[in-house]
Amino acid sequence: MSIELGSKHEGKVTGITHFGAFVLLPGGVTGLVHISEIADSYVKDINDHLKVNDTVVVKVLNVDKDGKIGLSIRQAIEKPKQGEVERTQRPARGPREFGARGNRDRGSRPKSQSFEDKMNKFLKDSEDRLLALKRSESKRGGRGGRRG
Repeated sequence: MSIELGSKHEGKVTGITHFGAFVLLPGGVTGLVHISEIADSYVKDINDHLKVNDTVVVKVLNVDKDGKIGLSIRQAIEKPKQGEVERTQRPARGPREFGARGNRDRGSRPKSQSFEDKMNKFLKDSEDRLLALKRSESKRGGRGGRRG
């Protein structure tokens, strides 16, 4: 079985280091799964996710000229496409989320802001803070004021 870019293989974890895990692939070749390619979430300790002799499915990310093989566990997992969510993944709706007619009660939820609205609010707040800081420095003498 040849190791090609983008192909998926089942392998066995043979070693774990602080920067990744070594996986033995079919054909007797070993590749490295970098710590950033183990899970979608932040991985502080690889031992929380993998153990030696675990069987994992990996995707080949790169094959160097010198034979080094880069692998990914998180990219090997099929994710649902945008908008596709399984029924079991949807949160259950509690009785308080529905109004008297069975419609969702939208009045209790905060309205989401667009990115531009959030950015404008941030810039305004930032300018206000800088202006207040400059005012307080001028009252106190600011940086490099006279000493005497």
